[in-house]
Amino acid sequence: MKLAIARERRAFETRVAATPETVKKLKSLGIDVVVEAGAGDGSSIPDAAFTAAGATIAASYDEAVKDADVVFKIQRPLLAGEGDVDELKSLKKGATLIASLAPYADGGKHLAAYAGQGINAVAMELMPRITRAQSMDILSSQSNLAGYKAVLDATGHFGRAFPMMMTAAGTIPPAKVFVMGVGVAGLQAIATARRLGAMVSATDVRPATKEQVESLGGKFVAVEDEEFKSAETSGGYAKEMSAEYQEKQRALVAEHITKMDIVICTALIPGRDAPELVTKAHVESMKPGSVVFDLAAEQGGNCKLGKLGKVVTHKGVKIVSYPNMAGRVATDASALFAKNLLTFLTSFWDKDTSSLVLKEDDEIIKGTLLTKGGAIVHARFGAAA
Repeated sequence: MKLAIARERRAFETRVAATPETVKKLKSLGIDVVVEAGAGDGSSIPDAAFTAAGATIAASYDEAVKDADVVFKIQRPLLAGEGDVDELKSLKKGATLIASLAPYADGGKHLAAYAGQGINAVAMELMPRITRAQSMDILSSQSNLAGYKAVLDATGHFGRAFPMMMTAAGTIPPAKVFVMGVGVAGLQAIATARRLGAMVSATDVRPATKEQVESLGGKFVAVEDEEFKSAETSGGYAKEMSAEYQEKQRALVAEHITKMDIVICTALIPGRDAPELVTKAHVESMKPGSVVFDLAAEQGGNCKLGKLGKVVTHKGVKIVSYPNMAGRVATDASALFAKNLLTFLTSFWDKDTSSLVLKEDDEIIKGTLLTKGGAIVHARFGAAA
């Protein structure tokens, strides 16, 4: 069986879907691993390291994926007109593509293209929130690093120190950090900011997060009414709240945010534009020199004053909207993503036939398999077929 590792071509992407460690483990299964030249450059993994691990280096994308049974990628392939290579067209019929495929994007154009190409498309970001799947969960592995890096990058834009410092010349008070959205990224942001000595508060619409915030030494800020008590889906995601609740929460945030030095926004709803959490009025109430760091920038942003890939200054407040935060810690992010992919493959590896078998009655496959046999098979997107 041939497995290909493609070089990523989408803007801002620095990660790679394999490491020398995972290549060795793939090779131990009897898989021929082919890596496109330069695939690991953005993650500081040279071609020679892949070669030493047993991979073959292909000079081009087409050469890498030609006749490949499985293709590992970070992001969804480019279609015709999106870049210099039509990445999907080069995949053979029946091949299995495993990556973050953004199935909600572009009105289903990519979904239809996957079906038309006759490939098995596995969207790793749709991994069910079950214990057995935790080691395959790319959202958790990548968000953890994104939350960490957001705090570190915020320190670079903040003109003061984080911890309290007592000196002969006077005392420097600790920075006040407010984390909006307490998922994996938010929890890591809280922990990192606390380690740096900041005073941290956080908010989320899910009741279970209150205890998590407080366990990390943060102060929980939320309107705790009846709607709040049922504001979490069975899958562990935040529900979209009513307009009335959002207004009450905005009022509470408006009062709290004026005292903050750094606000880190992490709130996302799968398949929806990012909700606006920090309004123009909120920003204008903050002190000059404050920082709003928007981890939801790629889905429209939690602060609409921001601009993707830019640092915008509004009334003395910086709004930072960097894309692909995990990619800013590319070496570690690649290692974790590659391990997620390896675990997925080995979980469905048939030793007798030395092949990947996607069991459609398995909960993980039901949750992640988008297309198979020329059709859209995922229950959530079936109407697009």
